[in-house]
Amino acid sequence: MVSPLAGTLTKQRIDVEKLRALFWQPDGEIAPVKFGTSGHRGQLGRGFAAAHALAIAQAVARIHLEDGVKGPVLCGGDTRLMSQTVAQLCAEVLAGNGLSVILPDMPLPTPVFSFEIINGRASACLNGTASHNPPQDMGLKYNPSHGGPAGSELTGRIEKYANEYLKNPAQIKRLPLAEARQKGLVKTADLITPYVSALGRMVDFAAIKKAGLKAAIHPLGGSSLPFYRAIKEKYGLDNMHIVNETLDPTFYFIPIDHDGKIRMDPSSVYPMKPLIDLVKNGEYDFAGASDPDADRFGCATKEGGLIPPNHALCVVANYLIKTRHPQEGMLIGRTLGTTALLDRIAQDAGYGIDEVNVGFKYFVDGIVKGRYILAGEESAGMSMSGWTPEKDGILAVCLLLEIASKCGDIAKLYDNLTQKYGKPYYTRVDVPTDEALKKKVQSFKKEDLKDLTVVAGEKVLNVRDTDGIKVYLQSSWFLVRPSGTENILKFYAETFISQEHLQKIIEEGRKYFGV
Repeated sequence: MVSPLAGTLTKQRIDVEKLRALFWQPDGEIAPVKFGTSGHRGQLGRGFAAAHALAIAQAVARIHLEDGVKGPVLCGGDTRLMSQTVAQLCAEVLAGNGLSVILPDMPLPTPVFSFEIINGRASACLNGTASHNPPQDMGLKYNPSHGGPAGSELTGRIEKYANEYLKNPAQIKRLPLAEARQKGLVKTADLITPYVSALGRMVDFAAIKKAGLKAAIHPLGGSSLPFYRAIKEKYGLDNMHIVNETLDPTFYFIPIDHDGKIRMDPSSVYPMKPLIDLVKNGEYDFAGASDPDADRFGCATKEGGLIPPNHALCVVANYLIKTRHPQEGMLIGRTLGTTALLDRIAQDAGYGIDEVNVGFKYFVDGIVKGRYILAGEESAGMSMSGWTPEKDGILAVCLLLEIASKCGDIAKLYDNLTQKYGKPYYTRVDVPTDEALKKKVQSFKKEDLKDLTVVAGEKVLNVRDTDGIKVYLQSSWFLVRPSGTENILKFYAETFISQEHLQKIIEEGRKYFGV
């Protein structure tokens, strides 16, 4: 999504002290706890305050006690302004309820939380992050015993209990951190070594080392930094260069995104420009990045510049099918808004497609049961069976570097796939809206579209209404769904015909839905 405004907008540095103060004492009534695809998120102050962290932690403690969940809860966060404070508050509440806690002394990537749970060292986690969102935002995610994002039933319980505690904060139990440590309820642990060692099962680091492809890695000021350092050291990757090790909770060193906001998004050309330049000028062959909590990935190459997530997922899927010899009956999992080129790759190889609603939580069961050779979403998240049921940007970057080392430039590999299976034209348009229109779109059901038989000259083959409305055409599709966290409608479209046809789909689809 290219904006003509980008480059003319002025970057604004966040006021750290003001936001710290608002976290402790918001300047008005705070928002109720509301979980999106995996957690509660909002701007520091009314949107996310200390009261939210305390209430959510007490809700989680209550659920663990009610359900008899045993084992320590891993509390941590990324490199955001209040992430470590949020983790400490959660630890105090959990300890105050008699639960044991692992509290790392460093920022922690989202996939590492999941990794610790599935390997039995933690029973669940509370993770302070707002992913790639602007630095003034904050959030808190909960992953239960399966290691992936919590499902709707569980997050509904957390919301219900947490909102009770927002109204009755005196019911929240806390034990000061020093006392909790003294009693042995709060401990730390080495969380780098197990993850980095296990990653060697998933990625051929020997091939990366042998090829010597010069790679630039950018953690985007995030929690992946010590993990990339450890990967480089353990596997002897002298060809891997961490090109920016800045840690700054204002993230002021990140170029502004298309709308003038600082957004640490590894799939956007604006914050990724410094990395793109490094490969474009020939200084590096490959560049990879993760967002602050390392659950999203981005990569750039000499031939292709920034590689769209859809393109990367197709290249990874094709590579895994050809090299990892998956078990019979395995699937490629993709979300509703992710490219249908994956369907063609899967069909040709004799594998199925599992199309799920938007949100990585819908992949959890399939990953845990070993069903997916790859699970991915267009917003730059991926994992696979045999690994974590949570998005892993570190895995994705390393796997893409392996592919580039063995097979060549990612952009060229994608072009080869389009020559074989057809070239898709894809876009996502974010339409500003209000609650009324969002509710209207949410209310649409499949039967409401009986009169929609042709769009942009193609017959309507099917309609799905499980998450917004997706309309399937003969060689195309489009999807309109409300954002769970912003006042926008997301309009996705893809066609294998032409760019002009894509524009017709957008125009006719938006007109039909009044967006």
